[in-house]
Amino acid sequence: MSRLASSFKPPAGKALIGYITVGYPDIKTTLEVVPLLAKCGCDIVELGIPFSDPLADGVTIQKSSFRALQNGVTPKICLEIARQLRQKVDIPLVFMSYFNPVLSYGLTEFVTDCIRSGIDGLIIPDLPPEEGVELEVITRQRGLDLIYLLAPTSTESRIRLVAEKSLGFLYLVSVAGVTGTRSRLPADLAGFVARVRTVAKQPLCIGFGISTAAQAKQAARIADGVIVGSRFIQLMKTGNLDAVAVFAKSLRYALDEVPRLTLKK
Repeated sequence: MSRLASSFKPPAGKALIGYITVGYPDIKTTLEVVPLLAKCGCDIVELGIPFSDPLADGVTIQKSSFRALQNGVTPKICLEIARQLRQKVDIPLVFMSYFNPVLSYGLTEFVTDCIRSGIDGLIIPDLPPEEGVELEVITRQRGLDLIYLLAPTSTESRIRLVAEKSLGFLYLVSVAGVTGTRSRLPADLAGFVARVRTVAKQPLCIGFGISTAAQAKQAARIADGVIVGSRFIQLMKTGNLDAVAVFAKSLRYALDEVPRLTLKK
């Protein structure tokens, strides 16, 4: 069992997954905020590799990606930062990247360097499972979890396909749209999660739109983990990480109040 999958096994409670864009607002902050998130209750951290055309991301993360690119952050630099972070934290680290930077780097080379840098998983939102076979083979051979996404519009056949292929956990997109803070979660979210739960054995984590402790608690009642990104990015804008710590602790407290679900064997 991978370290990522082990994060969801007893006695672990609901998983808190934080997202940050590598190099936003600068590299120094990245090296500080990830250990801070781990200290404040995050079980997993997603490290976003900045890209010029982040189609799945809303304005907040788009701007953070643009700023990181202006700072000269490249996939190679992200790998080096991950290597340094691995020396500071024990929690799983996952890269979130679009496919173009990975392809340009070289699939085998990128996965190999991910392992060397201590990365546990890879999320590529614009890579459909029908086109991920080559990367799946490489990641499985080297022990890197490739995590696929599902949206509320996913068909039953797509859910089954993703459930067969995804390792670590399933990333459930709360809305058919882009990342970003929202005032409320969709009314039909529980139905979507229930549809996936009947097929999937992996832990189910909900992302896109969770921006308050109350929303995190609501999502955790029906899922195994929650993913929070845009709100963390907003709080990091000034470089003052005190607000990030307070928010992370509020999320951790909210999730700890939710009973753990029993996963399928």
